[in-house]
Order: sequence, then structure tokens, then C-alpha cells
Amino acid sequence: MTTPLIRPALPGDVPAITAIYAHAVLHGTASWELEPPDQAEMLRRFEAVLAGGYPYLVAQRDGGILGYAYAGAYRPRPAYRSTVENSIYVAPAAQGRGIGSLLLDALMQACTERGFRQMIAVIGDGTGASVGSHRLHERAGFRLIGVAEKVGFKHGRWLDQMLMQKELGEGDRRPPRF
Repeated sequence: MTTPLIRPALPGDVPAITAIYAHAVLHGTASWELEPPDQAEMLRRFEAVLAGGYPYLVAQRDGGILGYAYAGAYRPRPAYRSTVENSIYVAPAAQGRGIGSLLLDALMQACTERGFRQMIAVIGDGTGASVGSHRLHERAGFRLIGVAEKVGFKHGRWLDQMLMQKELGEGDRRPPRF
């Protein structure tokens, strides 16, 4: 099987991105939304990520989108501007095949090239059903920095939220350039 192409996402990818995310919202605990947003809302979010200067990537094979990843502001206050939060979603049929790792590696590289210094993974239910996301980030060099217990409720149960962090580029060894 050929290695997927990791490339910047395009507006034409939004229908596939919307479908992947809808499945995650309806069946998983990675997202804590309860109703999947429609395609227009996903396009608005996509455009906001790009307008903020953050990367938005897709994994593509044989013309199909297997997954997507993007970074965004970790928090809105200016002092956080060199720290990003990542999001990665893989289509159900493509899970467990290394797509998430390819996307995360490319996303970290793109963020480093843009001058970001820290990446935070906010993992919904990282100690339960989303343990795969925890392992993905751990393999990529993220370290656990905390768990907020029972802070979300979805699919009839309380969910923990795990925070993981990885230094990018020069990290904290020099002041950021922005």
C-alpha cells in the first residue's frame, strides 16, 4: 500500500473533513461536541485556522482523504501566542495504520517552521476510549502534564481530559520571534 500524501488542506477537502469529524462527534470522545457541525460551519472553522496563520493538513491516498490535522491557538491571550493546540482526526477505515503519526509529524514540522515553540494536545477521555490518541502523542515525544477528571459528560458517562505537551524548535531556550 502506498504511503499517503500529507499536504495542506484545500476548501475542496471540507466535505471529507466534515464527514470524518461527524463520525468522531457521534461515535467517539475525542471531540466533546454533541452534534456534528454542518459543512458550512466546518468551512468557516477551516478558514479561521488558515486566517490565523496556522497549518491545516490532510492525508490523501488515491484521491481520498484519510484524515486531517490542524493547529490553532492554545489560549486567546497574547502571552500564549507561541503555543499551539493540535487536533487530529482519522477516518474510521484508516485508523490504526499510522495515518495519525504521519499527520502529527507533519503538523509539528509545519508549526516549528512557523516559529511556534510549544504544542499542547488536549485529549478528551485520554484515559479511556481515546487511549489511542494518548499513545500517538506519547510516541511522538509528548509528555503528560495533567489530567482534569470528570470534566465532560458524553455518551452517558463522565470523561477525563488529558493534557500533553511537546517542545517545538528552540522551545524555551530563546524568546519567541513574535
